[in-house]
Amino acid sequence: MKFIREPNLPRGSVGLVIIDGRVDKRIEESLGQMGINAIRTCAHKDLYAAIEYHPDMMLHPLGEEYMVYAPGTSDSVLDALKQKGFVLIEGEKQLCSKYPCNIAYNVARVGGLAFHNFKYTDSKLMNELERRGVKLVNVKQGYSKCSISIVDEEAIITADTGIAKAAKEKGIEVLLIAPEKNIVLSGLDHGFIGGCTGLLDKNKWAIAGDLSTLSSAQSIKEFLAKRGMECISLS
Repeated sequence: MKFIREPNLPRGSVGLVIIDGRVDKRIEESLGQMGINAIRTCAHKDLYAAIEYHPDMMLHPLGEEYMVYAPGTSDSVLDALKQKGFVLIEGEKQLCSKYPCNIAYNVARVGGLAFHNFKYTDSKLMNELERRGVKLVNVKQGYSKCSISIVDEEAIITADTGIAKAAKEKGIEVLLIAPEKNIVLSGLDHGFIGGCTGLLDKNKWAIAGDLSTLSSAQSIKEFLAKRGMECISLS
């Protein structure tokens, strides 16, 4: 098994992803047609219903085979990762339902930068990032990984103005979009662009749904094209 050196930034075709355990079967089938296997999450007992299956709330890849996980993450998910060769590091902070004590692992890695509200970051995860020389960029938004769609190590898409400002100050090119009601997060007004997108190859940006349903679809397509990225709608 070859591992991605920098989190969220594959240099070749992805072979394995972790997805929300409730994801539509059509999305998993689309991944399978591209030769990508999927590990489905189980609900985390300490998170509220809308996000209790979300991988980025309970797992944080550090790069290579290393990954930090939240206490209480399903044994079946952890066992599946171990079988694939991942080295798992248990975090110290126990999650709970209400913000901000549910965001401890939702750190967004963009190349050598990490975005988060570091007042609430798990201390074990913070130590691992600092040990690897990752620069910490503090932002108000605690749902940082949910809010950032990584395009490449120098470009992101977000609807969060605070993240956009901080990223630009670090030399990151940013496409700032409006919050999208068609990104569905049950029980809330809308979901987040980072939570439903990811890279499946160095030049393949995928969305767990149909990009054309978003009001910002054209601007996203143009931004991706400028960065040499192919856009894939998974259902």
